[in-house]
Amino acid sequence: MTLLIGLDIGTTAVKAGVFDAAGRQLAAVGCEYALLHPAPDRAELDPRTYWTAAVTAVRGALAACGAGAGARVAALAVSSQGETVIPVDARGGPVGPALVWLDNRAVDEARELGSRFDPSTVYAVTGVPDMNPTWSACKIAWWRRHEPSVFAAAARFLWVSDFVLHRLTGRFVTDGGVACTSLLVDIRPGGSGAWWAPMLDAVGIDASRLPDLARPGDVVGGLSADAAEALGLPVGVPVVAGGMDQGAGAVGVGNFGAGADVISESTGGALTIQASVLRADGDPTRQTPVYIHSAPGAYLYCPVCNTGGMAFTWFRDQFGADEVARAAASAAAGTGGPSAYDLLTALAATAPAGSDGVILLPHLAGAFSPEYVAEARGVLYGLTLHHTRAHVARAVLESVAFMLRRNLELVASAGARGTEIRSHGGGARSAFWNQVKADVCGLPVVTMDGEDAAVRGDAMLAGVATGIHPDLASAAAAMIAPGRRFEPNPANRAVYDDAYATYVSLFDALRPVFERGVRQPVRHFDQHPVKHHEEGHP
Repeated sequence: MTLLIGLDIGTTAVKAGVFDAAGRQLAAVGCEYALLHPAPDRAELDPRTYWTAAVTAVRGALAACGAGAGARVAALAVSSQGETVIPVDARGGPVGPALVWLDNRAVDEARELGSRFDPSTVYAVTGVPDMNPTWSACKIAWWRRHEPSVFAAAARFLWVSDFVLHRLTGRFVTDGGVACTSLLVDIRPGGSGAWWAPMLDAVGIDASRLPDLARPGDVVGGLSADAAEALGLPVGVPVVAGGMDQGAGAVGVGNFGAGADVISESTGGALTIQASVLRADGDPTRQTPVYIHSAPGAYLYCPVCNTGGMAFTWFRDQFGADEVARAAASAAAGTGGPSAYDLLTALAATAPAGSDGVILLPHLAGAFSPEYVAEARGVLYGLTLHHTRAHVARAVLESVAFMLRRNLELVASAGARGTEIRSHGGGARSAFWNQVKADVCGLPVVTMDGEDAAVRGDAMLAGVATGIHPDLASAAAAMIAPGRRFEPNPANRAVYDDAYATYVSLFDALRPVFERGVRQPVRHFDQHPVKHHEEGHP
């Protein structure tokens, strides 16, 4: 039996899945890690953690398939989070920490780059609607200013999947689906696959300090001897670039191709929304982030909210000690009881829809789509002596649904209107949360058989790249199956419309407070005169 491996390197965990060509998921293993937060607005990780976790996850998944599984693997595909950038030496060894996409330290650098470029040009070339510290170019500029020794020592700046691909194949290679949100890639049909020279000049690097560019779905090399030994696979197994986790996830739920009525969402650490489109310039408002899709020739509208499931994780860690202890005791006893998340979700379900007026702004790491205020903070509003921990737990879950609705409205204004939401990521395991999302958004929520859509999408891309499936449509027919369907409950529509209106009004009222701290003069990180790049006039 031919096997395919999907490997997705996420923000807080690596996941590996083993599939047969008919789409059966034979094993799935995740390996979690904790981000480092050495100061407010900072998020880092030792890059070697990604490789160690990848080895653990792949070996664990193969072991679960039984003896000899590794010898039957036909291909392996890798996807990852975007924006997280890693400085490495000429041999691929890290010379500094990975600055995770959540890291907001590069506020000044983002503002400076924003002063150098016309926003409409940036959006037309890169698909990025707002200049903020998330983007890799801003992080590289931060190193240049604040840690010049790291900047100078970096022979290459890599994204997370690139770092793993180098460990797998020995090549420095990225794909446009991962690199497209760096501010450094020209995503237009005529320029896709090329570095954007004006932005490279502004940051102070040239293309030789970046990996080679490939397309999502390309075979980037064969498994090296060292990597094969580490993973328990044969030397030379084809390694495929899977794109960003959002693109791979969209593939994994069948969200690709023109005119799709499907919009997908992933509630992992972050909340992301994916709508497949064929043009990069379809949004006249220039507010919707545009990515290069993992599907060939396509793009994604892909709004991102920094803290989706992480808001619930924060609540668990800070206020769920009882549930954590109960889940740990159950696990220690071997009784297979519910997780702490399950217990907290059950607690949330005891509060009424709308949480009796408690509203959370879940911007614990700044607000991204569609508000784009990196300095935004979490806000808990509406508390009275009547409210309990259950109300707050439900408000956390509802806040993510409100962010989802707000971004569905954003992509609808850009012309992408779905008739159903396909849900994947860890949040899709919760029937209660899926129902809340359906009720808040007024659309059916459909889960897939196996919620790790990016891993499945990677396996599909690996199958197409090696000829096991002739194209993605055939791979989807063989490998994707729907799970449960959650229809909106009309009885909750009015209360959620009111709560959502309060959510939006609350952010709008607090926006000036959030933004007050950024009204400072632009400080330049080099001695060159400020210049505005217009397209065609660097």
